Amino acid sequence: MKYEIIVVGGGHAGCEAALAAARKNHKTLLVTSNINNIADMPCNPSIGGPAKGIVVREIDALGGEMGRNADKGALQTKMLNTKKGPAVQALRFQSDKVTYPKEMLKTLKSTKNLEIKEAMVENLLVEDKKMKGIELEDGTKINADAVILTTGTYLKAVVLTGSKKTPSGPHGEKESKFLSDSLRKLGFTIKRLKTGTPQRIDKNSIDYSKTQEEKGDSVTHTFSFDNIVYRKPEDQISCHLIYTTPKTHEIIKEHLNESSMYGGYVEGIGPRYCPSIEDKVVRFSDKERHQLFLEPESLYYDDIYIQGFSTSMPPEIQDLMVHSLPGLEKAKILKYGYAIEYDAIDSKQLKRSLETKLVENLYTAGQINGTSGYEEAAGQGLIAGINASLKLEGKNPLILKRNESYIGVLIDDLVTKGVKDPYRLLTSRAEYRLLLRNDNADLRLREYGHQVGLISEEKYKSFLEKKENIKSLTELLQTTRITPKKEINEYIEKIPSTPLKDGISLYDFLKRPEVTLENIKHFIEINYTNEEQEQVEINAKYEGYIKKANKEASKMLSLEEKNIPEDINYEEVPNLASEARQKLSEVRPTTIGQASRISGVNPADISILMVYLRRNN
Repeated sequence: MKYEIIVVGGGHAGCEAALAAARKNHKTLLVTSNINNIADMPCNPSIGGPAKGIVVREIDALGGEMGRNADKGALQTKMLNTKKGPAVQALRFQSDKVTYPKEMLKTLKSTKNLEIKEAMVENLLVEDKKMKGIELEDGTKINADAVILTTGTYLKAVVLTGSKKTPSGPHGEKESKFLSDSLRKLGFTIKRLKTGTPQRIDKNSIDYSKTQEEKGDSVTHTFSFDNIVYRKPEDQISCHLIYTTPKTHEIIKEHLNESSMYGGYVEGIGPRYCPSIEDKVVRFSDKERHQLFLEPESLYYDDIYIQGFSTSMPPEIQDLMVHSLPGLEKAKILKYGYAIEYDAIDSKQLKRSLETKLVENLYTAGQINGTSGYEEAAGQGLIAGINASLKLEGKNPLILKRNESYIGVLIDDLVTKGVKDPYRLLTSRAEYRLLLRNDNADLRLREYGHQVGLISEEKYKSFLEKKENIKSLTELLQTTRITPKKEINEYIEKIPSTPLKDGISLYDFLKRPEVTLENIKHFIEINYTNEEQEQVEINAKYEGYIKKANKEASKMLSLEEKNIPEDINYEEVPNLASEARQKLSEVRPTTIGQASRISGVNPADISILMVYLRRNN
């Protein structure tokens, strides 16, 4: 049995990797321990959020599947941070936990060149540090030219509630017992990480009169640039907001040592930016309360997810905690919260293509690389699938830069800085976030998607038309002027805005904070799509800031163009600080730009390295 590419794991990373490889016409096998758990959402019932929502748009722009699938399963849609600037606005959808995996599995099954096999992978077949295939639990060997590991939280997974430790994946599935041992034997550094999830509550046992209803937006949103709306705004399902109480905090503090983490039962390091409720109460002891959201999981069953209430307390303590919350005094707990520990690799052992440095044609993506979240996993899976395919085609890998995408920021952070706790994308991690907006993901990345063969000619033609229309509308506004005539100034005062003293182009007039394109339509007819109008308006209002960000990015790119030889011996570079020498040898950056972002490597070290490289050509 021989395949070109084998993907191990059917989570969000695995689905994107397998689809990318198969759509690029490579014979692909997706191996998963349980076909019914493909594209499962074991934790929160949502897709998107700050920074993460932009990643989903980027996945769609490149030709991935998550955005289209999220649109199909949307229960509620929201654009976050609408009162702030476009740099931090992002979509977040409540997703149906039944519809999402069902639709993804349907897509996988209908994709040419892709087969799905239900099995547990136990070992990797490697010869002369090059991938040759996989070995299954029953001893079956399957050959492949490349392998992509997307094992999620299954490597030596242990579920924890209080002092109880149960070897298991999410939902009680069988854990992967031996694969991380295989990786360790190949020289990979294995670390232990932890994540967690809260309780699920029967929606019929909640007193909603004590909660605050949170509706979706009254306008339609889609993650995909296909712009197909599957649920009208009036048909959206509401979430509800509540807060922890002093009684909640009292219970947690009283029983703190009974939790897995504070009782000393946890080995792995938990996520800093998505802490358990115990962690919140301890770390933020000055806070009188913490907000929680009651989120529907599906139209097909009655489970409500308590967003923000992740815990590893024993079930009897969780009963007390849940019943101390407003509206949940008589709540029926359908599933208790738990923590889960699992093995991951040191992401600094990866190239920026997500190919491992230790084994040629072995790629990893998702939580095995130390990330958290469905979106981060899917973004990595897509890039791993693309790059494994390009490698087999004898082409250069797709390396997204930090000024081009959040996916580029994510991967660069992983391979350059590594992780101590599960990595979560934040807008603050992106230096050029004004360039990496929700609205312009296709303008940034669709060209790449077309180049690698994941964007059809029809979609690419539509994209080029959009670009041309944006240019055309910009030129129209730049060349159309208004003058301080009486009727014009009377309208301007009604906006309200300062009357004109001199003539001005409509483009410059649009730069005024209080002026919108709707006001511009008073002077000229505009027959362009809402997306095209949005681009022109943002570009006009933030023109100065965008130019400044592009100028700063250009400086960074000049350093990215300065390559570092793969075989450089940092011990031979004179005058480097010992910490810099050690970190550079560990990460082995491919460019000066990447080297400058390594923790422990200071500007003086970079200057010394650049002088050394110039002297040695």
